[in-house]
Amino acid sequence: MKFLVLFLVWCVLLVVAWPLALLALILWPIVWLISLPFRLIGITFDAVFALIRAILFLPARLLGGARKA
Repeated sequence: MKFLVLFLVWCVLLVVAWPLALLALILWPIVWLISLPFRLIGITFDAVFALIRAILFLPARLLGGARKA
């Protein structure tokens, strides 16, 4: 569904301002490649924080603290 909406917006942009639409089509892979390292850094930080949270809550889990539903 997200792809369909994006495609329809791009089609409207193609009708209204075709040079801008073609520029967006050409630059999208370059922007994606530039943002890829930042996504990997975000995934890494998320994993590190999940590990720290698991380590900090381990004593409570071992002692039988309140369980999440």
